[in-house]
Amino acid sequence: MTASRTDGGPAVVPGPRLGLITDRTARPGERLVLALLAGAAGLSIVVTIGIVLSLLFPAIEFFRQVPLLDFLTGTRWAPRFRGQESYGILPLVTGTLWTTAIGLLIAVPFGLGAAVYLSEYARPSVRRVLKPVLEVLAGIPSVVYGFFALTFVTPILLKDLLNLPVGTFSVLAAGLVLGVMIIPTVASLSEDAMSAVPQSLRHGSLALGANRMRTTLRVVFPAAISGIMASIVLALSRAIGETMIVALAAGTQPTMATSPLDAGQTMTGFIAQTATGESVPGTLSYDTLYAVGIALFAITLVINLISIRLVRRIREAY
Repeated sequence: MTASRTDGGPAVVPGPRLGLITDRTARPGERLVLALLAGAAGLSIVVTIGIVLSLLFPAIEFFRQVPLLDFLTGTRWAPRFRGQESYGILPLVTGTLWTTAIGLLIAVPFGLGAAVYLSEYARPSVRRVLKPVLEVLAGIPSVVYGFFALTFVTPILLKDLLNLPVGTFSVLAAGLVLGVMIIPTVASLSEDAMSAVPQSLRHGSLALGANRMRTTLRVVFPAAISGIMASIVLALSRAIGETMIVALAAGTQPTMATSPLDAGQTMTGFIAQTATGESVPGTLSYDTLYAVGIALFAITLVINLISIRLVRRIREAY
C-alpha cells in the first residue's frame, strides 16, 4: 500500500508488525507449552547444580585431610595402601590424556573423511544406507568395545600383526577402540553441518572453475567449521567420560604411563573400580571418588567453556 509524500513521491505505509508470542497474546494451550519448555530448561539447570553439590561436599571433606596442591601435583596414586597412602592424581590424568588423545587421532580424520564423503560425494541412495549403518556404531554398548579391545586389538592387531611389545592392558588399545567408538559422533554431526551449507555457495565456487575437491575444502569446510568443531568437542567430552572401554583395556594400575604401550588407569576407570560394595562410605578412600569426580567435572567444564568460546568466534551464519 502506498501514500503520497510531501515531495510528491509515493510513500510506503508500514503494514502490521508481527511480534513474538507473549504471555498476554498466547492462548491457554500455548501458555502450557511455554511453561513446559521453561520447566525443561530450568530442570537441566537444577540437575547440573545438584550434580555439582553432590560432588562438592564430600570433596571438601577429602581436601580437609589431603592438601589440594599434593593432590594436583603428586605422581603416586595409592589410596588403599595402609600407612603408605598417596593421593597424587597425575597418574590418573596421564592415563586419561593418553586414551583421549589416541581416540581423537583415530576419530577426527576418519570421522571427517566419512562426513565429506556422505555430504559431497555419495549419491542419495548410498547416503541413505551408509549413514544409518555408521550411526549403529554409536549404539553398541561400550562394554562390547572393551571386550573387543581385549580379545582382538591387543592380542591380534598389536601383538601378532604389528609385533608391538604390549602387555594384556595398554592405553594404546584402549585409545584405538575409543576412537572407533566416537567416529560416528564426529561423522554424523559434521555431515549434518556440511549438508546445511547453502547450495548457492557450492554453485558459485564451481562456476568460478573450482573442482569438487577444492570446493569442499575451500568453501564447504570453512562454512561448516563451527558445526565440525562442535562435533569434535562433543567427541572429546565423550572420550574423557568413557568408562568401560578404559576400565577393561587400559588397566587398573595407576602408574605414570610414559608411552602408549604402557598400561595405565584413567580417572573414570578408577571410579568404576572403586565404586563397589567394598568401599565404606565416610572413609578417606571412599571420598577419593568425589575428589576424582570433581576433578573430572572441572576438566570437562573448562574444555566446554573454551570450545564454546572458540565456536562462537569462528561461527559463520548464512
